[in-house]
Amino acid sequence: MASRERSAKIRNRVTLILAFLILVPSMYGFVGKLLEFLQVFQGEADGVFAITPMLNYILASAGFFMLLLWATANGMFHDIERPKDRMLQNEQFLDDQW
Repeated sequence: MASRERSAKIRNRVTLILAFLILVPSMYGFVGKLLEFLQVFQGEADGVFAITPMLNYILASAGFFMLLLWATANGMFHDIERPKDRMLQNEQFLDDQW
């Protein structure tokens, strides 16, 4: 039992470290690009072209965030192995039909 708990702790730490190493630079780049578009939009007369990418970034991000909330609210992360098991059972059922 102790080795399972220890391996779970190690796995959680590695996951958090990887999440930090991946998400922080990604967020930095995303926010930086968004601020650059905002500066172009506010600073130049022809900066209206920057509205489209800004709106695209914001709407896509909001859409993915809403999808994440919906999936979490519907329990899709509760048992992530169930779809795999269901697919394998369906495949076995179809193989038995032939």
